[in-house]
Amino acid sequence: MALTMSDVDRFEASRPRLEAIAYRLLGSASEAEDAVQETYLRWQAADIGRIEVPEAWLTKVLTNLCLNQLTSARARRETYVGQWLPEPLLAGDPMLGPADTAEQRESVSLAVLVLLERLSPNERAVYVLREAFDYPHREIAGILDISEAASQQIFHRAKKHVADGKVRTEIDEAAARRVIDEFLAAATSGRTEPLVRMLTEDAVSIGDGGGKVPARAKAFEGALAVARFMRGLFKPSKAKRALVGGSPEVFAATANGDPAVVAVLDGRVIGVMCLEVTPEGIAAFRNQVNPDKLERATRRWAAGDHGEPLTSM
Repeated sequence: MALTMSDVDRFEASRPRLEAIAYRLLGSASEAEDAVQETYLRWQAADIGRIEVPEAWLTKVLTNLCLNQLTSARARRETYVGQWLPEPLLAGDPMLGPADTAEQRESVSLAVLVLLERLSPNERAVYVLREAFDYPHREIAGILDISEAASQQIFHRAKKHVADGKVRTEIDEAAARRVIDEFLAAATSGRTEPLVRMLTEDAVSIGDGGGKVPARAKAFEGALAVARFMRGLFKPSKAKRALVGGSPEVFAATANGDPAVVAVLDGRVIGVMCLEVTPEGIAAFRNQVNPDKLERATRRWAAGDHGEPLTSM
């Protein structure tokens, strides 16, 4: 049955919310876009006149598509080359979704998206729908075809799994810029001690190259090991320039609500490093350099004015 303009408009009005749900469920912007497009095809083929609550119908279709995708994604993760990290989203990206509450902002941080990998598909869906989008358990039960009591139990179990004992510090854009400025000053100083002072004792650095860009398969652990790695990473060299094809410019930004360092070469984003900041210091660096996971960031970057680079590599 052909869609009316009203039907198309109704779907398009739901698209930002659907994309934000799918991104949190899948950790991938490109896969989220695919899931939303498949939802649109299902909408196009449906007997819309018989759908009582279109928004609920669309959410249910999308969520179940994502659950199927998560099942196959687990198998792909087992053969993924090196560390796996979510696809970062730069500030202002509509796929980041609602950010009115601390819970909503935290739910899209890379730290939480990584922790969500611990959950079963159903646990992840309940957690995302409840924590990030404030769906009542009654509606979640209808979406997942479970009881309301089961939804509540799954949510409490998921929250327990996601909690990792760290207290993430929420910082505004100005504070994020100060953190990046201080970090880059320490990283380019040629000395390890200033970096160590900025880090927690159990700090980690994780890189995702997806087998396409060199990235250490095992995380660096401990303040000293991470500091030494960062000192070397930001030390310019001919070998590095030959590897990436030039001298990347380094900018301060925000990604997934966290301070971020963005490396750009000839207008293309080649790396996004998110810093997880706690009251004790920087607890984690998550460095995405897999080019497949930086295409959306490159498009977003090209659409904005980011001022002068802070340094080059």
